[in-house]
Amino acid sequence: MQDPILDHLQFLYGAERARKIYPRLVEIINTYQMSLGLPTGKATSRLSEQDAILITYGDMVQAPGESPLVTLNDFLSQTIKDCVNTIHILPFFPYSSDDGFSIIDYRQVDPALGDWSDIKSIEDSFSLMFDAVVNHVSAQSAWFEKFVAWEEPFAEYFIVVPEGAVLNQVFRPRSLPLLTEVETADGAKLVWTTFSSDQIDLNFANPDVLLEVIDTLLFYVEQGAKLIRLDAIAYIWKETETTCIHLPQTHRIIQLMRSVLDMVAPQVLIVTETNVPHDENISYFGDGQNEAQMVYNFSLPPLTLHAFHHGSAQTLSEWASRLVLPSSEVSFFNFLASHDGIGLTPARGLITDGDVQEIARRVEALGGFVSYRRNSDGSESPYELNIGYIDALREPGVEETIDIVSRRFLCAQAIMLALRGVPGIYFHSLFGSSSWFEGVQQSGQKRRINRQKLQRDRLLEELNDETSLRSHVFYPYAHMLQQRAAEPAFHPTGEQEIIEVHPSVFALWRRSPSEERQVLCLQNVANEIIDISVTLAENEDPDSKFIDLLSGQEFSAETSRLPLQIPPYGVLWLRPKG
Repeated sequence: MQDPILDHLQFLYGAERARKIYPRLVEIINTYQMSLGLPTGKATSRLSEQDAILITYGDMVQAPGESPLVTLNDFLSQTIKDCVNTIHILPFFPYSSDDGFSIIDYRQVDPALGDWSDIKSIEDSFSLMFDAVVNHVSAQSAWFEKFVAWEEPFAEYFIVVPEGAVLNQVFRPRSLPLLTEVETADGAKLVWTTFSSDQIDLNFANPDVLLEVIDTLLFYVEQGAKLIRLDAIAYIWKETETTCIHLPQTHRIIQLMRSVLDMVAPQVLIVTETNVPHDENISYFGDGQNEAQMVYNFSLPPLTLHAFHHGSAQTLSEWASRLVLPSSEVSFFNFLASHDGIGLTPARGLITDGDVQEIARRVEALGGFVSYRRNSDGSESPYELNIGYIDALREPGVEETIDIVSRRFLCAQAIMLALRGVPGIYFHSLFGSSSWFEGVQQSGQKRRINRQKLQRDRLLEELNDETSLRSHVFYPYAHMLQQRAAEPAFHPTGEQEIIEVHPSVFALWRRSPSEERQVLCLQNVANEIIDISVTLAENEDPDSKFIDLLSGQEFSAETSRLPLQIPPYGVLWLRPKG
């Protein structure tokens, strides 16, 4: 049987080149096996209902005279150690733009944040998720500077596009130039820049680049990464006269990364970040055993917004009922908000173009921003909402109490927590932040609206103020997370069954992999009281009792039906009692 690593290399580079590359990759693998020790276990075996991931910048919390990573560790240890077990620190490397995603040096911690010992200190209390931003590097990176000097081997580390190349089919995630002219020691060159002129795409057709990147991933494992997020991974392989997105070579590179990690550190998970329509997104599971173990569930944020805007969970429920995993070894990375905006592309085909436009208009009416992408016919389509998620749920032109704002927001978060998968919670969601409009005004960048950096002492004061929005959000949210972590029915690979009880209620049964435990999750997306009656299974006690995990309240069935009244934006997580 042929070595799968050699098979991947042959697919990418042909048999002859693969035979030369293979020994070099084996040497890298052997080096890290010696460093890390013999691998044990499987990545998926460490997933459980106790997994919840907080997404944060390294300097999200600040204090005078302290390194931001030290402050962050101190704050998180004080506040979330009992409800979150994993921290995704967004790129913490030296960078030149895009708030960290234009990396200058993959192997250094940004001195403005701290150093590797600070990362290790956070690892003492939490598992860690690192970013692998490998589609591109900063124009200020040593690699690109050597390219500009036309030094070998770096002259082939980037994609030089000849005049007249056929690029009209290339998918553009943003309305920015695809190519950037750069003056090098060998003359002017047009280089590929998918995202910005400061983010120069790497040339994975050059195997030297692939080996450098794999070595970097294993370095991250050595530094404590238990999950590796592959940023913008859908674009990493380029071929003229194609869309240059989701190409077969892209999938093969991820499969090669998976094969290498399975050999060196099988406990480490690959998480793909592909902000694309749902069917394209889930292709990164591969066959369920050979590619990413987790995929960002990008359709969930816009569909959840749609549900609350319409007071109806029907579209969300129909979509969720079709969520099928290719194996028990993979799971969704469920999220509602992140450091970026709310992507609309993943909702296309699930809601109408009119609905997409309506969401965009509503966000603008709330003071938020909408980013547009130019289509091939010259028209523009909204592709991202730039607004805090808590504000995106509000009613335009309506003065609302903190109670209604927080309950609606927590109901949306409960939907995300109830779905099968691992929850990824953005810092500003957990801590009840509103949109940071000043950040947009100061920087001119729409995405800054949900990237505010906070002072630790002020943040703690607001959390301790029972009248504040932060307090109304954080403590009930932390309680939900604690109850979820204690209930095996929320295991990320357990079963889920979407049921119909009322158009305004997102309802599902969650069951543990063994099916010994089950929870009925009910979330009311409407601002009105909803009366429902849930039909119990035939094998259920017709007069069984249920307890709400969140409130402790008890409910009784009557002849195989469970009558319930759910308040506006109410949440019930009901476990059979006894």
